[in-house]
Amino acid sequence: MKFPKDETGKVLFEMQKAGVDLTVMHTVVFFHLFGIQEQAEAMAAHLAEIAPDVICDVHIDENPKVWALDCAIKVVPLYDAIVAQEAQFEEIVTQFHGHTDGWGIEA
Repeated sequence: MKFPKDETGKVLFEMQKAGVDLTVMHTVVFFHLFGIQEQAEAMAAHLAEIAPDVICDVHIDENPKVWALDCAIKVVPLYDAIVAQEAQFEEIVTQFHGHTDGWGIEA
């Protein structure tokens, strides 16, 4: 399988090279960072209303000291699906004064 030469493509290529089967469902976690806890919790509450299938976890990230919101979804990690989901989260996270911080697959 070939991937575009951007960050998402590189991550998927490395996962495939490491033996991850990218043709089956995985729990993909998208990471978001916020300056204060209330912002992270507000986005989590918003997602609970509009996307109840997204599992959210708000916690302190000690390095750097910020609030993190991890959003887990089950999906086949195809390039287009990952990029589309990242774009959707990017639109939402800015409304809550946070920013995206990448994604990964639960092992």
